[in-house]
Amino acid sequence: MTQRDHQQKKMQIRDGFIAGSPIVMGYLPIALAYGVLAQQSGMSLMELTGMSLLVFAGAAQFMGANMIAFSASAIEIIVATFVLNFRHFVMSLSFVNQLKRIALPWKFSLTLGLTDETFSVSSIYRKQANQAYGQYFYGTLILVAYLSWVFGSLLGGLLGDVIPPQLSQSMGVALYAMFIGLLIPSVKKQHKIILISVTAMIVNYLLQPMIGEGWGIVAGTLVGGVAGIFVLDEEENT
Repeated sequence: MTQRDHQQKKMQIRDGFIAGSPIVMGYLPIALAYGVLAQQSGMSLMELTGMSLLVFAGAAQFMGANMIAFSASAIEIIVATFVLNFRHFVMSLSFVNQLKRIALPWKFSLTLGLTDETFSVSSIYRKQANQAYGQYFYGTLILVAYLSWVFGSLLGGLLGDVIPPQLSQSMGVALYAMFIGLLIPSVKKQHKIILISVTAMIVNYLLQPMIGEGWGIVAGTLVGGVAGIFVLDEEENT
């Protein structure tokens, strides 16, 4: 490897770290809240940290911890988080298309670290995909976000026993804030998306007494997704 190659790699890693720093600042408090809530829902420190290591999806982890708190079954949690995270398949396809000049093994590894935030920031920095060693930029960006999320989760789990009950209970709003944060940008682009959300909430509310809270969430998510097919098609045709 020449000195020029070495310098290019260092620059891509440096730029990736800088680009990922804002994500770190946003992830740490949310990951901390997740760790506290997961610990107080009955998950061990190893379990809640392991979920961050293996899942790395904030909304899904909040929902999973919440479902664990009211004793949902494993299959309920798996199905609900799968449906919630299905958008990651779409993001991965778009991201892979962006990385046309990057080798396939790198593409596969990088898509494993995609979240709403890393995907959004990566989409802003499209030119790096055509630069030499651009994969190091995206890899660094995703890695610093990933490590900050895992560290924040671990810290939250450690603090779960020492944080005052009043403060930890107030952190429950983080779950709703996370989903609202995901919802608002979509509603701004297409107002009829609010109909999908209302449909999902109504289905969840009506079915929970009959099939339980876990399956109520699954049913609401699935019905809301199906409703979205018709609502968004209608939106595009008007």
